[in-house]
Parts: sequence; C-alpha cells; structure tokens
Amino acid sequence: MNRLAVAACALILAGCGEDAAEQPAATTTAPATATPNETPGPSATPTPTAAQTPARRTVATGLEVPWGIAFLPNGDALVAERSTARILRIPSGGGDPERVMTVPGVARDAGEGGLLGLAVSPSYGDDGLVYAYFTSTSGDNRIVRFKLGERVRVVLKGLRSASIHNGGRIAFGPDGKLYTGVGDAGDTSLAQNAKSRNGKILRMNPDGSGARVWSLGHRNVQGLAWDRSGRLWASEFGQNTRDEVNLIRKGRNYGWPEVEGNGSTGGGKFTNPKVTWSTSQASPSGAAIIGRNLYVAALQGECVWKIPLDGASAGKPTKMLSGRYGRLRTVVAAPDGTLWVATSNTDGRGSPRSGDDRIVAVKV
Repeated sequence: MNRLAVAACALILAGCGEDAAEQPAATTTAPATATPNETPGPSATPTPTAAQTPARRTVATGLEVPWGIAFLPNGDALVAERSTARILRIPSGGGDPERVMTVPGVARDAGEGGLLGLAVSPSYGDDGLVYAYFTSTSGDNRIVRFKLGERVRVVLKGLRSASIHNGGRIAFGPDGKLYTGVGDAGDTSLAQNAKSRNGKILRMNPDGSGARVWSLGHRNVQGLAWDRSGRLWASEFGQNTRDEVNLIRKGRNYGWPEVEGNGSTGGGKFTNPKVTWSTSQASPSGAAIIGRNLYVAALQGECVWKIPLDGASAGKPTKMLSGRYGRLRTVVAAPDGTLWVATSNTDGRGSPRSGDDRIVAVKV
C-alpha cells in the first residue's frame, strides 16, 4: 500500500487506533482505591524539565515504518519494517541498512499489523535463531523463528488479528522464556475472556510449548522491559482517557475494559497501573530499561518519557526529545549503553521529515 493510501486508512481508523485520543483528557487523575499491595502510580507531568538535551547521533535513515529492533551478539541491530516485511541489519556504529531477509507470509496491508516485534535468541551464538511477531496472510497474528535467510517455522499461531490493537512486542525474559504482548484486536471482551489469548501478555518456551497467559485485562501492550531485579514492566495504550505503565505480576488482571487507568471497579480484583498519562500526552509503544530508569516511546506525545524506578515503585515521568523527531515508536537498550529510538512518521499518521523514518542513538 502506498503512503497516500495508508494515510486514507488512518483517517478511517482515527477513532479507535493505537494512538487516537477520541476525547480531550485531563492531565491528572485523582487517586483511586488500589488493589491490595498495589498503590496507584503518579500521573505524568505535561511539562518537560530543564536540561533535557541528551547527546545523540543518527544511526540510520530512510526506513519504512520501523517497528521491532533486536541486537545481535556483535552489536549489530536487526530492524523490522512493518509495511515491507523486510528485516534490515544496521552496523553497531550506524550506517547504511542492509536487507538480510524478507519474512514470507506477512500481510502488507494490515493497518496497525504487519511485521512487528523482533527478538534474538539468548542462545544465538549456538542456534542462530531470530524470532518475529507478525500479522499473516492467513488472517492471524503469529510468532515464528528462523535463521536469517532460511526457512521460517511457526512458534505460535491463531492469535486474533485486526486492523487495530495487534500488540506485537516480543522479548526474552531473564528466565529464558519468550514473552509477548497480544492486543485485544478491537474486541474489548477478549481481554477478560479466559478462553482467549488476546488482550493478554503470554509466556512460553522458545519453541512455543508451554504457552500460557501470564497476565490479562490488557488493551494493547506494545512495550516490555525487565529491571535489574527481574520485574517486568509494560506500556499500554488507553482509549479515551489514560495510557498506562504497569508492573506485571503473574496471574494479575489489569482491568481492561472495566477499568482504564486507576480505578476501584471490580472489588479489588484489578491491579492499578504505576504510571498514567492522558492519551494526548503519550500513546506509549516501546519500552526499555537502562540503569534505574524506564524509557517509553510516545507516538502522539512525540517524546520519550523517562521514568525513575525504585524497586516496585515508579517516580515522576519527565520528557526527553520532546518534539524533535515526531512520532516515536520503539526504544531499546543498545549494547554500548545508549538508547536507540525509532521514529514512526511514515506510518500514515505522522508527517515525514527529510530522512524519515530514522533511528537515533541517545546517551542517557
């Protein structure tokens, strides 16, 4: 689909898409009764703090809707282009991307779907495996694995797909298991349906066996990151009012669609988020942790939110790169300690600038 066509589709989807704010939302919310042992997190401030101009360098330009980024053991990066199904390899120091594979069976005209998350096997030196989450031409979302340029094998299939809310982020946890955020595919009832894997975070063995629901009650999780103590944090798109960052615990229910943001609905069975924003401030996609800070890419907010972490608590978010690069989709911790940030201005919802889409390395 060409970019004009994508833009036309985006207008149709604007009321329910991944970064639409259907109604103006307040910038703060009053604390609500929390789930036992959980306290509501801070709402984000709309005002950036001073001295938010970190050192940065452009590592790649001319990309087409970059989505997943994963690093190889030698420091080179693999980048998934959502709309082309291509996987590109970018040298660790930056430079011209090289196409190393086009993933077969990817639906190219899939709205928010397409080729999404990437992950590199923790045992890549031995098995050479790369994992990808994508919307397939068969009509589902699935996870596959492969050696670059070789046959693709299915790890997990049958996840409901739609033009919106496909989730798509995959990552290996410190336990060696593969985790994925699966969106509700625009059907809010799926998030609370125990028989559905949509609206969930899933955990499985690298070959797809033992797949199980790790947490439920999610609308559209697109960011997964673990802190130094092995706690899983996830960013999630809200609908009309509040976007979220959640601390994910096994078996917990995060409330969607009964609760958006903090709330006491459900008699204490729902877990409150640690951070919320109005949907106009964030539309949070990728997430990464470096040191004691969580970084979240914001599409509609056009910034990276930096959130200090203290154990299981999250501090007050502040803005980085505000308004400098447009819509920001993915953040990932690079082996050299920098934060790689991918823009998403060619996705039909942004305003492409010269060189877009691009990836920028930021010293944090």
